[in-house]
Amino acid sequence: MVDIERVKFGVQGLDKALNGGIPKGNLVLISGGAGTGKTTFCLQFLVNGALLFGEKGLYITTEQSVSELRKASANFGWKLEELEKAGMIRIKYLNILKGDSFLKSIRVECDDFQPKRVIIDSLTTLTDSILVTDLKEDIAFSVVQVAETVNPIPRTERIVAKTILYHLIDALRSVSSTVLLTSELPERTDFLSADEVSEFITDGVILLEYLSVGNTIFRTIKVRKMRYTNHEKKIITYELTPKGIEIVEGQGLQL
Repeated sequence: MVDIERVKFGVQGLDKALNGGIPKGNLVLISGGAGTGKTTFCLQFLVNGALLFGEKGLYITTEQSVSELRKASANFGWKLEELEKAGMIRIKYLNILKGDSFLKSIRVECDDFQPKRVIIDSLTTLTDSILVTDLKEDIAFSVVQVAETVNPIPRTERIVAKTILYHLIDALRSVSSTVLLTSELPERTDFLSADEVSEFITDGVILLEYLSVGNTIFRTIKVRKMRYTNHEKKIITYELTPKGIEIVEGQGLQL
């Protein structure tokens, strides 16, 4: 049996559900609706990586500013600025609506910082920006050039967006890091991402959801997919505590 190198979350119960952690180098989609804890989940992945395992982490954000992420971290006692000054975490804000080259910026940051863990928050913003800008040349990583390679014709928004995502995922595989990518998940959907494509081309999918049982609402985690490893098939309940995400032991439900 091949011994798989893994990247741990450092969250008791979650690493166990992943049979010891995410296989190193996997690209994992973190999907969930508003308020399910996607940003907290990703921040904790980086903070624990730095504090518990001595691994550098890069957070690419297209939605929240650096100061907002620092403020969010402080709510859980995570001293993000100290980790930044120590060279263990770097946060990069990309305003893709103002012409930031998404892929180029990721490559530059990864080449310079050499992180073991990377967060892309979020894929949803990237895809939406492609659709609303009508494929103008001055947006993220030359969409028009990519669009010219797309068949069939006519090139619909969905076909072009799908092609862009394939290019993005392919580029991320070259950075030699374990990558988490967030996606806003609409309610009442049969898909696992907002773009309806990412779940098929990433290595793993972790869903963060609300589950109503009677008058009680639980926060839940489902590992829907994870290549190169076995994983827990039950729904895992969790809580957002003053220390971050904590798994509630003994409340697993079979998928």
